[in-house]
Amino acid sequence: MTAPKPPIAEQRPHSFTVHGVTITDPYAWIKDPGYPEVTDKDVLAYLEAENGYFEAVMAPHKPLIDALYEEMKGRIKEDDSSVPQKDGDWLYWTAFETGGQYRKWWRKPVAGGPDELILDEPALAEGKEYFRLGAFAVSNNARLLAYAIDDSGSERFEVRVKDLTTGEHLPEVIPGMLSEIVWTADDSGFLYGLANEQWRTDNARLHRLGTPISEDIELFKEADEGFRVGVSETSSRQWIVIATGDHVTSEVYLLPADNVLAEPICVSPRKVGREYDVDEHDGTLFIHTNDVDPNFRLCTASLDAPGEWTELIGPSKHFYMTGVDCFRDFFIVDGREDGLDQIEIHRYDSHIAPQRIVFPEASYDAGLGNNPEYAMDVLRIGYESMVTPGTEYDYDVATGELTVLKVQEIPSGYDADKYRTERLKIAARDGTEVPVSIVYPKDFPKDGSAPLFLYSYGAYGYAIPPGFSTGRLSLLDRGFAYAIAHIRGGDDLGQQWYLDGKLEKRENTFNDFVDVAKGLIAQGWTSAGRIAIAGRSAGGELMGAVVNSDPDLWGAVIADVPFVDVLNTMLDAELPLTPGEWPEWGNPIEDKAAFELIRSYSPYDNVAPHAYPPMFISGGLNDPRVTYWEPAKWAAKLRATKTDDNVLLLKTNMGAGHGGKSGRFESLREGAEEHAFVLWQLGIET
Repeated sequence: MTAPKPPIAEQRPHSFTVHGVTITDPYAWIKDPGYPEVTDKDVLAYLEAENGYFEAVMAPHKPLIDALYEEMKGRIKEDDSSVPQKDGDWLYWTAFETGGQYRKWWRKPVAGGPDELILDEPALAEGKEYFRLGAFAVSNNARLLAYAIDDSGSERFEVRVKDLTTGEHLPEVIPGMLSEIVWTADDSGFLYGLANEQWRTDNARLHRLGTPISEDIELFKEADEGFRVGVSETSSRQWIVIATGDHVTSEVYLLPADNVLAEPICVSPRKVGREYDVDEHDGTLFIHTNDVDPNFRLCTASLDAPGEWTELIGPSKHFYMTGVDCFRDFFIVDGREDGLDQIEIHRYDSHIAPQRIVFPEASYDAGLGNNPEYAMDVLRIGYESMVTPGTEYDYDVATGELTVLKVQEIPSGYDADKYRTERLKIAARDGTEVPVSIVYPKDFPKDGSAPLFLYSYGAYGYAIPPGFSTGRLSLLDRGFAYAIAHIRGGDDLGQQWYLDGKLEKRENTFNDFVDVAKGLIAQGWTSAGRIAIAGRSAGGELMGAVVNSDPDLWGAVIADVPFVDVLNTMLDAELPLTPGEWPEWGNPIEDKAAFELIRSYSPYDNVAPHAYPPMFISGGLNDPRVTYWEPAKWAAKLRATKTDDNVLLLKTNMGAGHGGKSGRFESLREGAEEHAFVLWQLGIET
């Protein structure tokens, strides 16, 4: 049988000059000039050819894919439902039906009465290749539901309003929304934000029920093209929050929920490099900010003088304060101490010592769950670890008692005693100790013979939590160890950890990942060529950088929606995200040093004629975050440049966006394909 041949993308002359440097890009044509509409026949033909090649190459491995899919599906409780939570006079919950791809949303009166179906996602998704529910907001009087849906993956949502007393929809439909939804105190309307032509939310608007959308009132307009506007509400629901900012600077305005046409109160004018967010309790603002220290502190201010801040809780070297939530009788400080989640309960009487919720394992993921009411005595808490399935607790604030409400059920069975987890520290080349969370079978041999799966992200100050995964068990049960490298660029160890992996320090992110891999090899966890690696989005950029720098370490690479055409993207101010991304990566248009730095590591620009490991690359045609042409151009250039015969696959979801397929089982199948690729390349096809 003849092996399928990969498609070879045409090279077309294209070049441009920036800062006196000429860049050639023979695959620039893969970007359809009509984007976000993609209609160019050559572009579509190339993507379809790559998809056809993917299907042909993976066809012999379909039995393995099917087996993995059935394993993964067997670990999911098909008729799963959430624990009901009280909000006002109602209990709310969601539930799947057996075989269902999407949730149904339910409620019933606290005082007793029949269950009410308030939103039927399966019905909304019927006949659609993609479906995603966005904002979901029940009115204060519980009679109306405003919600938003995306049926293409483009993240351009459509708002609809449902009368929960009749089950009928109101006539208003708002297209092009990209925000949360917040009801006014009297439920006569709601606030939301529209995406502009560049897919940027630069506004906050008021829609009054029963009025034409064309008459909606713009309450706030952001002039800086790099900033994004969001709407939310304080915990007491007395104030509506309009927040604007980019990755390093923020500014917050408050509107009384019962008078949203009032002049917005600016808490404090923006200062470059200062971030803050705000909650409110009994006329006092609680301000969480990094103004004096990257690990944040908590200040208070009067509504009468919102810019005059008084420190309530100072910054700490070891405790990274990640958020503050006000309730009627106490406030919660969330954070991480030495990289591990902490939840602290503080009384408004500062003479009472805070209480910290104690969790039992050395490495875990914990945080507040759904706590919608202001006057709460019992908090909903979520907890999991790499060996402990997701667990929901009620925490009694008065007694300190944790009550288990639900433990993630795994129908096909799960025995935690079969696995072990550790938190390691591995020194990077500059001496910095990088945390690594790892889980493995209890009989795992540490003699270098076993395979290892290494995952990371390393950007935007986003920490990868050491949580539980049912899909991961398919690798563990085939002898893998699975590790998460908590590299710089995330904020796993505090905001300084994030700052040490961005802009001119970006190389630390790539070096940390490589050095963690080498450290795991040195400790006998695996060996070079026995490591499968994976990252998505900015984590896909990481994949691109390390296959350029250290290709011999990796036995298989999964790069999902990878941000690999960094230089071209950061040079294109017309793309939706670019201006807002300059604080993260640098502005190569105005800054020659930023141009040279990005050019030095941008994966697409640094593809070189050497051997590359086997690679599985994915993209989404409707992806507004990492546009489809980034993975497509990268795959084309790799095919034309690399010197090996290792398999290279590009799969483009033609009806999805950044998150891949939307249904819970469809996304499982994509995971099964990726696991099958890894097992195939590492010679473990069982």
